[in-house]
Amino acid sequence: DNSSEFIPKCRVCRRQAREHSGEGDHHEGLSSDEELTPTEVDEFQKSKDNVLEDSRKIFEDVHADFCDIRKILLKFQEWKEKFPDSYCDAYISFCLPKLLNPLIRVQLISWNPLEQNFIELEEMPWFRAIEEFSVAENVSES
Repeated sequence: DNSSEFIPKCRVCRRQAREHSGEGDHHEGLSSDEELTPTEVDEFQKSKDNVLEDSRKIFEDVHADFCDIRKILLKFQEWKEKFPDSYCDAYISFCLPKLLNPLIRVQLISWNPLEQNFIELEEMPWFRAIEEFSVAENVSES
């Protein structure tokens, strides 16, 4: 068989091992190097669950006004309306990305764009809040 000379030797060995062991669930074209054992899948799921559980606790002791992006942006909007000069002097538009970064990252921990039913970024509440704030800021500046 001349086609086997183009297949790496390790792949041929793995194919032969699968044929002898009776494993029938391998799909040709998928890398067996990336196949996880059930133990590895369980360990990964447990680790993922632990990270998600820990992420829910991050802002547990923070006042609601300071862990909700919409409420934070409302505070900045009030500042801009009441004290436009100091708001401008503080370069808030440059500070907001750094301020909101940790809040957004916590919300994106469980986001997986490779899942079938994932939520588009544009549909997430934090994205909409920032978008509304940006629109309101651009309207007031013009």
